Amino acid sequence: MQSRVTKPIILPQGFSVATKGKIITVKNDKGELSFTLPKSHNQVADAGTRRSLTVNAVTGLTTGFSKTLEIQGTGYRAAVKDKGLELALGFSHPVNFTPPEGITLVLKDNRFITVTGADKYLVGQTAANLRRLRQPDAYKGKGIRYQGEVIKLKPGKAAKAAEA
Repeated sequence: MQSRVTKPIILPQGFSVATKGKIITVKNDKGELSFTLPKSHNQVADAGTRRSLTVNAVTGLTTGFSKTLEIQGTGYRAAVKDKGLELALGFSHPVNFTPPEGITLVLKDNRFITVTGADKYLVGQTAANLRRLRQPDAYKGKGIRYQGEVIKLKPGKAAKAAEA
């Protein structure tokens, strides 16, 4: 761990990092990201966290972060509406989802939602909030899941009756 903490952070050209108290701000021509350092009594133990947060801010402003979600199920679909999404997830009403500022939602084939942004935490939290709207069912696997996520399906009543 010590070797990672002491490894220098390479800033691309045009980046600047400023600290003010416990707030670290990373800026470039694309934008600005700030984060607050966690409150801690052990500065040495948190050195790796501070380094990771700073590297994530630099990476977010250069390439960005993204997560892809997949909607699976008969009649489950999404449509772009204003700046957000309108999701048909098997409820009696459509579900409207508006992303937070700094997050972009891209819809492909009404089934795949790509969440992109510069803030790694916010991208992950937005993807988790979308998934929470209709988590995958344990019996049929219907719902919103991360792309590539494998859902272990439970056997139904018929399979249990056949065992006995």
